[in-house]
Amino acid sequence: MSDEAKFHIGQVVHHLKFNYRGVILDVDADFQGTDKWYEQVARSRPPRDNPWYHVLVENSTSMTYVAERHLAVDKEGCPVEHPALEDLFDEYRDGVYINHRPVN
Repeated sequence: MSDEAKFHIGQVVHHLKFNYRGVILDVDADFQGTDKWYEQVARSRPPRDNPWYHVLVENSTSMTYVAERHLAVDKEGCPVEHPALEDLFDEYRDGVYINHRPVN
């Protein structure tokens, strides 16, 4: 089991298996989905006891739930296009979306 998540909220990442870019919206220390979802969707059977990420998918309105082993730091260095970003983050700087607003 991983002690710490490799990626953080607001970071731009690249999905290694499905070749898309996205932005980390939230991090779970381990898999928080249902057994049914895992069996139907996580066909490569990534570890449940490592971090999983909620990712806003570039050029779509989608969000995915991704195991850490399928992600890498994005190397493009440019912003991601997703309609929810402006509501969730205040700025983009150095490959990271930043929120200056207080979080509850």
